[in-house]
Formats: sequence, C-alpha cells, structure tokens
Amino acid sequence: MSETPPRVSVIVPAYNAAWCVRRALDSVLAQDFRDYELIVVDDGSSDGTAEILAGYGSTLRVLSKPNGGLSSARNAGIAAARGEYLAFLDADDWWLPGKLERQVALLDSRPALAFCSTTTQVFTPEGQRLADWCCGAGERPTLPAIFAANAHVAGSGSAVMARREAFTRAGGFDEALRSLEDIDMWMRLAALGGYACIDEPLTAIEKRGDSMSGNLEVMRAAAIRVMRKNRHLLPPTLRGGFWRAAYAAMLSDYAKWAYRKGHAARALGDLLHALLLAPLSRGRHSLGLLLAVFMRQKL
Repeated sequence: MSETPPRVSVIVPAYNAAWCVRRALDSVLAQDFRDYELIVVDDGSSDGTAEILAGYGSTLRVLSKPNGGLSSARNAGIAAARGEYLAFLDADDWWLPGKLERQVALLDSRPALAFCSTTTQVFTPEGQRLADWCCGAGERPTLPAIFAANAHVAGSGSAVMARREAFTRAGGFDEALRSLEDIDMWMRLAALGGYACIDEPLTAIEKRGDSMSGNLEVMRAAAIRVMRKNRHLLPPTLRGGFWRAAYAAMLSDYAKWAYRKGHAARALGDLLHALLLAPLSRGRHSLGLLLAVFMRQKL
C-alpha cells in the first residue's frame, strides 16, 4: 500500500454481484485518472462474488463483512478510505471514460463544493438506452431543490464524488433506511456545502424491475422518514409552507404509483393528506388527482 494517500477512494458495495461486478470494476480500472484506491465491500455475498474479486489481485482492496445492506457496506468502505475524495459506484452500474478526472478537477477548482455528480445514462437490463438522468435545472439552492425533487442529484449513488471531510461532518449513510439512503445523504451534504453537476454523461446505471425502487411500500416509508428527519436542515423560512408543499408533492407522487399498482385506497389517503398539508400551493393538483382516482381514469 502506498504511503501517500490517494486523491480518491472509490467504494464499490457488492452483494451477490457475480453477474455484474466485473463491468463496474473494469470501468474504474479503465479511467485515465490513476491516483485512486479501489475498495470493494463484499456484503456477505453467497454467490461467486468473492472468487471474482480475488481474480483482480492487488488492483483492489476487498473488505468482507456479514450482510448489512447498502448503507452498511458504504459506511464500511468510508471507514477504510484514505482518499481526499470519495466516489461511489454500485456493483450493477458503471462509469464512462473521464469520469474521475472531470470530477476531481471540478472539486479542486471549487473548494466550496461538498459534492458533485454527472449526467447519467440509463439502460434497461436488455441494454435499451432510456432518457438520460440529466443535471437538475433551476436556480434554487441545492437543499431545497432536493426536497422539491428527490432526483435532483443526477445519477445519485453511482455518480457522486464528495469530499471525505464533508462526509465526516455529515455522518455516515443512515443504516436504518431500507431505501432512499442516497437522498438522505445528499440532503445532509447540501446543508454543509455546495453541489455541482457536470452536464455530460459520465455515469451509466441499469434500471431493473427487481431493484429496491420497485418496492413501493419500502420507498414510501423511507421518503416519509427522510422528509421528516431532515426538515430542520432547511432555513427557518422554508420549514413551513415550502416543506409542507414538498411533502405534499412527495405524497402525490406515491399516490400515483400506488394507484397504478391497483391500490386506490392508499392513493386516496395520500392525496387527501397532501390536500390538507398544502391546500393553497398544491390544492388544485391534489384535487385533480383525487378526481382522476375517483373516476378511475388513467394516470
């Protein structure tokens, strides 16, 4: 191990990732920027993940631990990291050429930034390219923007590079969350420093139907927890009407998804809650959705 700490620590959590981890690791090793360490956290895999990782030899460090979930694996990687910057890559995603170099240059040139991400290509498991996940638009500061639109940080986990010092101040990923742990962390980082997005597709993710994002109840519970636990991070002037409007918008989104899955009663409950929370700013929208659910229209 080099005595000089690397500029970047790349952290790859892997759980039963034998089917995809080579693609992720090879995309890191293909980067032109070389001043990094590659840490893979084998989170209790029971498939051939360990054997595949062993085949990479000294090009990476493997941390093996009992299965604890994505946040636990990332936190283990952070604890072992030596780099000034932390970059995360989920085992089923991959990077495009130039990703590390561009992000290091950005953080070097703008010391006020706590973290950054990139526009991200999105693919189906069959390889069909969907619409890119682009950098969030608008002039609103980052923290309110994440409250208003959880997908504001393009690419989320696999696209973000952050200062390790900012992570130390923010605390680790919340291991009590079963979903949206990324959003929770970006809110906490945004409360500490700036965020910027490189408007160039340098990250690629695979959108899978069997991923955690397909579990509506888990995501809804996590979204509620994240919106509530981080409310205090907002400026005092935004903790009232703005937060209620953002919370109502989140409930409306989950109501639409629940309705599409055939859960009309859950959708109605969330839409009524949204209407009561923000009758002025979100009332027309909530009422329109309520009417559509009552009329059994397509949403």
